[in-house]
Amino acid sequence: MLIRAGFRIGYDLPRPTPMILVLSVHPSRLPGLRTPHEIAFDPAISAREYRDGFGNICHRIVGPEGRLTISNDFIIEDSGAPDEFAPDAQQHPIEDLPDDVLVYLLGSRYCETDRLSDTAWSLFADSPLGWGRVQAICDYVHERITFGYEYARPTKTAWDAFMERKGVCRDFTHLAVTFCRCMNIPARYCTGYLGDIGVPPADSPMDFSAWFEAYLGGRWYTFDARHNHRRIGRILMAHGRDATDVAITTNFGSATLAEFAVITDEILEGAAQA
Repeated sequence: MLIRAGFRIGYDLPRPTPMILVLSVHPSRLPGLRTPHEIAFDPAISAREYRDGFGNICHRIVGPEGRLTISNDFIIEDSGAPDEFAPDAQQHPIEDLPDDVLVYLLGSRYCETDRLSDTAWSLFADSPLGWGRVQAICDYVHERITFGYEYARPTKTAWDAFMERKGVCRDFTHLAVTFCRCMNIPARYCTGYLGDIGVPPADSPMDFSAWFEAYLGGRWYTFDARHNHRRIGRILMAHGRDATDVAITTNFGSATLAEFAVITDEILEGAAQA
């Protein structure tokens, strides 16, 4: 299947402002591109691409004073298959984990394993190891947190989401990631596109989405505590320890969001690819 995806984001900058952008699709998805994947800037400015420590594609820019609009519009091929289901995937003893996976067992800015460890063990100690335990965590988080855009705030952590019992997709993800790490299951935060493909359209504007991956059976598997069912058409942009590592923009100075739109739509057979 083919998916058209992209964004248009505008910032008002009171002065020239250095910025880091994490707005490209992940390197693992580049082979599926069917049109150029080029981030455009209005006014035109230069951008330097680099890979961060997690392998994500990032760009460094200096936004000029005034309105800066950042946009992209591309077509990508997707298998059309739902998230993989592997109920026999096993949990690894910590001593058998690869070195580069160990960081995803540690606490991080939004994932306070120290504050939630006792709670995690009280809730999930009797759940089956491996896939079953991660699914039990997703079930719990999905049922505990009420979704609503009005509940979003950039400083909310997994502990806050657990106590307040409300949030957006990043809060579901932070809490599930934290519980996994507390139960000795490596988990990493993911961000990307997830359109209403194969499900009824949501009655809200399109946005980027957050989910997570758990390391089981020698590889990473996708889980989604907010939706808590297998979805079609995820397009990964970046992964890291938590939302800090994959923020779509990091601004080193004042920046007021003035425009924000995301598109993620399946291109139906015979439809114009405009």
